[in-house]
Amino acid sequence: MGKLVRLFLVILIFSSACSSERDTFTNRTFHNITSHFNAYYLADVKIKKVEDIVKSNYKEDYTQVLPVFIPIDSASIQAGADTLQSARELASKAVEWHRISKWVDDSYYLLGKIDYLQAQFDDAQNTYKYVNVNSKDKDLRHKTLISLLKLYVDLQEYENANFTIDYLSKESGINDENRYELYRTLAYYYESRRDANGVIGALVKALEYVDDKKEESRINFILAQRYQRSGLDALAFDFYNKALAGNPPYERSFFAQLYAQQVAELNKSKDLKKVRNYYEDLYKDPKNKDLKDVVVYEMALFEEKQGDTEKTLELLHQAAKEPGSNPRQKGYIYQKLAEINLDEFKDYRATKYYLDSALTFINEADPVAKQIKERKETLDHYVFHVERIHANDSLILLSGLSPEEQQLVAENFIKSEEERLLAEAAAKQEPKSNSIFDNLLAFNDRGTGSTFYFDNSVAMQQGTIEFYRTWGNRPLQDNWRRSAASFQSTEPTIAAPAESDSTATDDSANPLNQLPDLESLLAQIPSSEEEINTLNLELEESYFELGKLLYFELKEIEASIDNLETLVREYPNSSRKPEAYYLLYLAQRDRGGNFQQYVGRLNNEFPNSQYTYSVNNPDAASGNLAYLASSKNYELAYNAYYNGNYQEARKIIQETLEEYPLTRNTERILLLDIMVTGKLDSRQVYRNRLEAFIENSKEEELRELARNMLRPMMSSEELAALNKPDSTALDSAALANPDPNLNPDGQNLPESPYKINDSNTHIFVLVMSPDEMEAATGLLADLEQFHAKNFPNARLRTGNMNMTSENSIYIISPFNNADKAKEYYSQFLNDFKSEGITDSIKNNSFVISIENFQQLNKTKNLEEYRTFFKSVYK
Repeated sequence: MGKLVRLFLVILIFSSACSSERDTFTNRTFHNITSHFNAYYLADVKIKKVEDIVKSNYKEDYTQVLPVFIPIDSASIQAGADTLQSARELASKAVEWHRISKWVDDSYYLLGKIDYLQAQFDDAQNTYKYVNVNSKDKDLRHKTLISLLKLYVDLQEYENANFTIDYLSKESGINDENRYELYRTLAYYYESRRDANGVIGALVKALEYVDDKKEESRINFILAQRYQRSGLDALAFDFYNKALAGNPPYERSFFAQLYAQQVAELNKSKDLKKVRNYYEDLYKDPKNKDLKDVVVYEMALFEEKQGDTEKTLELLHQAAKEPGSNPRQKGYIYQKLAEINLDEFKDYRATKYYLDSALTFINEADPVAKQIKERKETLDHYVFHVERIHANDSLILLSGLSPEEQQLVAENFIKSEEERLLAEAAAKQEPKSNSIFDNLLAFNDRGTGSTFYFDNSVAMQQGTIEFYRTWGNRPLQDNWRRSAASFQSTEPTIAAPAESDSTATDDSANPLNQLPDLESLLAQIPSSEEEINTLNLELEESYFELGKLLYFELKEIEASIDNLETLVREYPNSSRKPEAYYLLYLAQRDRGGNFQQYVGRLNNEFPNSQYTYSVNNPDAASGNLAYLASSKNYELAYNAYYNGNYQEARKIIQETLEEYPLTRNTERILLLDIMVTGKLDSRQVYRNRLEAFIENSKEEELRELARNMLRPMMSSEELAALNKPDSTALDSAALANPDPNLNPDGQNLPESPYKINDSNTHIFVLVMSPDEMEAATGLLADLEQFHAKNFPNARLRTGNMNMTSENSIYIISPFNNADKAKEYYSQFLNDFKSEGITDSIKNNSFVISIENFQQLNKTKNLEEYRTFFKSVYK
């Protein structure tokens, strides 16, 4: 009976201890133990497990300065999502079920850490701030503030980071563990701010508090790298040796020894043979079989320092073929090849292709990849135009030959390709050791490699080419497959082998796919005048763009002049001629040549070109001040034009172009000048200037506006050629009210006369009967007030006209595009009020592009357009 009473008392005590509300010694003890070991501890273990996954999945790139913190990979976090969710549930239970325990704030910290790992930065920030404000545990508060500092650096919120650093610098009693994390985070802060000295100083301090030997080795390696790049070789040597302590990964040990030798003696050694032997020994060491590309790459860099460019290139090509454990290393090898070809040989084409190869090995998110892309952009354009000029010139030349001569050229080209493939096969053929087994197998014939057929790549390539000559490029098939195909059909068609088919082969490895087909080569030669004209148009563009690129981007003045002179000589009617003359003027002036000839040509041939104004006034103002001044003049000319003062507008325009010939406003001013031409000069002059502007303008919006101005002068045939099929709107009536009797393919739909073009200039139209117009006495004043309040900077204008005897319209214009017009339409319906303007009148209003308004003005069919408007704009 006594035992039962005691058992009952124990159960009663622990039952009462389970309460999360009663703050008694028993309760606190129970909840402290339970929350610590059943919730907090397990959650912490799971979080560390995910952090270990991130570390293990990260591949250190020892050829670059290591980052202070290992980057968090979203893929690794996603892989550990279930583990983090379990950790979140455990930490939440420690908060909800054990509110009186001392582990609640620690559990909140874990929740913030989970949010941080899952990139929920706002939640993490709020949680860290909550713990900092509410926790009474100084160590936990310090740890939380350090985590918050790291988060601020991630988000590049440097003001908040500076405030946190300042606050922590005034805190006392920071324990060693937190000091270590604080100095590491400070190093991360300086790394983000690109302050190399700050990184070094913070990491040196972090070494005083580190207790993990592997982390100590990594920090020592980072310091060594940074000292080496700062030219402090003695310090770098010491820290590379320190990085060897603590049982680091083999790859880190390898690079630490390699770089230590570099800073200690390799760069300074006069015994070149000793240095080369050192690299040879590294290369032969079996432990370095996955690092051979690194060793050869370092050999190449050493030879580069000796000034042996030929040997450097040879070693870099070898390094690209060697096995390696880090794909990025291949990228750095190709990047180095690009650098040498650019700096030493000015070979832009080779540089471009080496950079292309580098990008296949370097991750897009890597900052190095971004630098390569920026550097490669100009080279991409260069190579595109160079190769297009070469190809088009060759094709045009071939088009002038007889069919027999064309076939002979194509056959010779195929023969040269065969010889190239054989040469490549011979280069791959490695001589075998002359052993007794070779003698027995191959009768000791070493003329072109092994005589065993499948060991001899030259023989295999020769056989493949002979097969191709005899039988053509036939797919690989077993006899039973051919027999079955012949049996099924007298004219069999052979399907491509499926992936699961055992006979499927890798087409890219098939040398036959590298051999061009005679028929396909002959088909590329242009046979009609239209095809030749297309090639010439491409040539015209490429000569111009190449000349421009060579002058401005690559600073190759002589090559730029050659290309631009070819353009003006071969294509005397080119619309690019004024700018080409201007570029030739600049290039000849730079080289001290005869630049005045181009001043004369511009004045004689293109007196109204902005480039003519520029060469006539070489000291004209430029930059932002010129832009602002030209903007004011543009506004004056614009107002003069719309007020009908065309001569005054032309005078302002010409004065502006003479004083500020080349600014960001130039094309707008030129288009306004063309609009003045439309009022003062002949229709043909107006059309010619519009066509030239469309051809040469760089601003798409202005080109589109010029196209809209040109359309009314074009014939129906020209308009039909201009409008692409996919720009034609579907019949609006069918869209708004589909007819169920139409057949499924929609062939009964009539073509709409209206076109969808959202980028076109639009107008707003308010339609009223004559009686309604008479009743709307204050409409104009109310519209001006409405515009001043809601669209003060839009420069909207109001006009009216009679559409039919039954309808008159008010037009509000201009709107740059459909979105602007729809914005006005929506606000008009909601906010505009005027005496006599009923809801019915407002609801019958619409927006319309200038192009479609011309069509509407012809047909006068308002209901047809309203149906289109409802289907497209609403």
